Amino acid sequence: MNTIQHWINGTTVAAGQDSRFADVVNPATGVTSGKVALASADQTREGIRAAAEAFPAWRDTSLTKRTSIMFAFRELLNARKQELAEIITAEHGKVVSDALGEVSRGLEVVELACNMPYLLKGGHTENASTGVDVHSVRQPVGVAAIISPFNFPAMVPLWFFPVAIASGNTVVLKPSEKDPSAANWLAELWKEAGLPDGVFNVVHGDKEAVDTLLTDEQVDSVSFVGSTPIAKYIYETASAHGKRVQALGGAKNHMLVLPDADLDITADSAVNAGYGAAGERCMAISVVVAVESIADELVAKIAERTRGLKVGDGTREPDMGPLITVAHRDKVAGYIDAGVEAGAELVLDGRTTSPDADSDAAFLNPTLFDRVTPDMSIYTDEIFGPVLSVVRVPSYEEGLELINANPYGNGTAIFTNDGGAARKFENEVQVGMIGVNVPIPVPMAYYSFGGWKNSLFGDTHAYGAEGVHFFTRGKVVTKRWLDPSHGGINLGFPTNS
Repeated sequence: MNTIQHWINGTTVAAGQDSRFADVVNPATGVTSGKVALASADQTREGIRAAAEAFPAWRDTSLTKRTSIMFAFRELLNARKQELAEIITAEHGKVVSDALGEVSRGLEVVELACNMPYLLKGGHTENASTGVDVHSVRQPVGVAAIISPFNFPAMVPLWFFPVAIASGNTVVLKPSEKDPSAANWLAELWKEAGLPDGVFNVVHGDKEAVDTLLTDEQVDSVSFVGSTPIAKYIYETASAHGKRVQALGGAKNHMLVLPDADLDITADSAVNAGYGAAGERCMAISVVVAVESIADELVAKIAERTRGLKVGDGTREPDMGPLITVAHRDKVAGYIDAGVEAGAELVLDGRTTSPDADSDAAFLNPTLFDRVTPDMSIYTDEIFGPVLSVVRVPSYEEGLELINANPYGNGTAIFTNDGGAARKFENEVQVGMIGVNVPIPVPMAYYSFGGWKNSLFGDTHAYGAEGVHFFTRGKVVTKRWLDPSHGGINLGFPTNS
């Protein structure tokens, strides 16, 4: 059986004889494909130490050299992205084309990082005061710990480490133990691209490894994406130990549909955004907020499209693959049970499945609820599965109030042909990422990704300009080259003269 080991200081490092391991299971087949080593605190520190020792030389490596390695990595990743997509499907279960899309979105951030010489370019003011010049620079923070979730084993790490590495930091990546192989594949690609040993390290593990990364004094920054309770824990623990932290949490994303919207396009979008990747996306639409006058027609159109979806093994290119584990499938099915018990109208029941797969272990069909109310658990909780809820409201105002009252503020969308209503929504909604007739408004790499309220802990969003600022610190240098005319004692406060 394949054993997935750590990658430290440019090579595979085997776990010790007393190490713990976790099974890696293909959720589409139920077959255990391998086991992954779970690092102890001591072995996690080996990865941290390798990154810390590599940092001074990498920090002082020229921007030209760092960028040339980034370009080489980009070319290798682009040429071999199909291979990485197939690795993701084998361990996560998502459809291969969806996995390929994940890699492509991660590539956007690599391409952003190829532009790091411009992104790090400081400012300069000549003669700010007589004979005094001022300039600014941004310098790397140090060792960056990245803790990534199971749902995007390539894209989420790619949100962080290209920016961190190109700006002169070194990295320790702790991927999800559920689908760990993508991280090692990326590490080997870095080696091929010419990245010096120790700049990029992969430590597999569970809470013991995570807690070590959050508390070790040689770690300078922590980046995380995952559920809100864990994001809050990571933020509080790491910041208490002096780390710079960006912790992106959970979501409950709403799509507000106004009466003038094109309902065919809206229904297509709701299905795409609600059921893609089996709903295991932090930007998935899980709540359709329909103005009452068009709710019946919209629900009928969503149901019609959903009935035609094919569920199965991601390698066979169905519309939707399995959930990540049988346990998670059972948890999501429990929410469907709860929705029925609470009185929501079950339009489509996904608990009975006949997937195109060799096992039905982790599969759940798309589920649609209508007449959901805000007190039901299928509304309040982040289900992270293929369950779409429709909440009916009398008007735009009540829909906006519902969205703003939600404790999450990750993503939202409005579907309308009224430009004034859309502009009003952009201004008034309390959410970090907004789509106008766009159901999954994930920003391009040159913007930044992140939500508001309980969807973000820390002040900095991922990638884009905010990502560059997170992985660097600013300095301002005020300088004057002295000549004899500047001599003498003057105890007065310095002025700009």
